[in-house]
Amino acid sequence: MVAQEFTVDLDKPLVFQVGHLGEAYEEWVHQPIVSREGPRFFENEFVESLTRTVWWAIPSIWLPVVCYCVLKSVRMGHALPEIALMVVSGIFIWTLLEYTLHRFLFHIKTKSYWGNTLHYLLHGCHHKHPMDGLRLVFPPAATAILLVPFWNMVLLFASPSITPALFGGGLLGYVMYDCTHYYLHHGHPGNDVPKNLKKYHMNHHFRVQDKGFGITSSLWDRVFGTLPPSKMATKNVDNVIESIELHPARV
Repeated sequence: MVAQEFTVDLDKPLVFQVGHLGEAYEEWVHQPIVSREGPRFFENEFVESLTRTVWWAIPSIWLPVVCYCVLKSVRMGHALPEIALMVVSGIFIWTLLEYTLHRFLFHIKTKSYWGNTLHYLLHGCHHKHPMDGLRLVFPPAATAILLVPFWNMVLLFASPSITPALFGGGLLGYVMYDCTHYYLHHGHPGNDVPKNLKKYHMNHHFRVQDKGFGITSSLWDRVFGTLPPSKMATKNVDNVIESIELHPARV
């Protein structure tokens, strides 16, 4: 007897369906549906609302925390050049964390029911519906929970007076990452630097999903050999970007 292949019903909440795809999940999740109308995740309205976040909530909530952290280190007697160095170091450390999480956690291969389900919630949904504007940034409630172990991790390597500035720099790096990520999907770059970065990221979504894990830059892709071949980000990606900009609601 041959088992019938499971089919996801896109008109019903998706989260508890995708686990049934089993080994077929990897292929399914990397066949994007390019529409700005996002899918429904859960039947429950409250739980569903927790999965949606407007992009401007990220800087609005976390930039005041960054400022508080930096001022805390200042009040502990550190000079501004030293504080600036710690903030820049925190941003730099974040770029490596950004790359590492994206490559090894967000793109982990799963095939079990709960593995597929958790991966879809974490990152798979973004690859399946890359233009869903309300699921492009990380929900603040989840971020707040994750900040606790990250704070304790920084404390292991830095003094109590330096930790706030270093942590604040890392948090600032995260804010820059999330805002950049949103812009790469929904912005209309006017000069070469953001245009090339957008093409670089769209290439990751639509042509070669196992390379190009950087969001704010391609630095760590170059360092660790996951830079996609330059010929990969060519006409097809340009056509996708053009289609998204001309027909944002129904590509």
